[in-house]
Amino acid sequence: MSTPKFAQIKQFIVANIRSGLWLEDQRVPSENELSKQFNVSRMTARRALSELTEAGILNRSQGLGTFVASFKSQSSMLEIKNIADEVKARSGAYSCTIKALESINALAPIAIALGVDIDSVVYRSVIVHNENDHPLQVEERFVNPTLASNYLQQNFHAHTPHEYLSSVAPLTEAHHTVEAIMPNSEMCQWLNLYHKEPCLQVIRRTWSSQGIVSFARLVSPGNKYRLGGHLTFKE
Repeated sequence: MSTPKFAQIKQFIVANIRSGLWLEDQRVPSENELSKQFNVSRMTARRALSELTEAGILNRSQGLGTFVASFKSQSSMLEIKNIADEVKARSGAYSCTIKALESINALAPIAIALGVDIDSVVYRSVIVHNENDHPLQVEERFVNPTLASNYLQQNFHAHTPHEYLSSVAPLTEAHHTVEAIMPNSEMCQWLNLYHKEPCLQVIRRTWSSQGIVSFARLVSPGNKYRLGGHLTFKE
């Protein structure tokens, strides 16, 4: 089956960005230019540009045109998204490296965060999320085993912890704390940082209707990640 025209346009734009032919903040061809180049309607060209804009690859400015977006990945503070989906939406290749998947006895801070007894057994995972084989984020997650009993048996190469937890304990609430940190040597190694540089750390607690599901620490290089969101207020 042939590739739809709008998808061909998306592939063309992404390929030019990845190759370095089109740089950050550089203007890309307009709807008219793309429609002529690919012999398609303006609506088809508009769809390609709109989908890449929604994925954070392009920025559209009314009256000025469409430009290559910042190369920093963007995640929303207003909703919890699956990082694998975010990477794929940017036409990237998602993969992960599992550093730890184990049972531990909860120290006081972890027990308090999960609402369990100190020294009780909880699950811990440490996963490096990659985009195009480059480390994007380190996720250290502590999970309440009473709400996700099969957590340690999951294949997290096939689906992320977020996907699994959303299926067994649908999220009803989340709390975020965001701060800039300096990574330790282990974090530098996991993120392929040649020297210590500022990172963005998100501390996230999630709830289901049955209680606290997980407590996670998400760390990303400051030059590769950003947080953003959009609010619509009703009159």
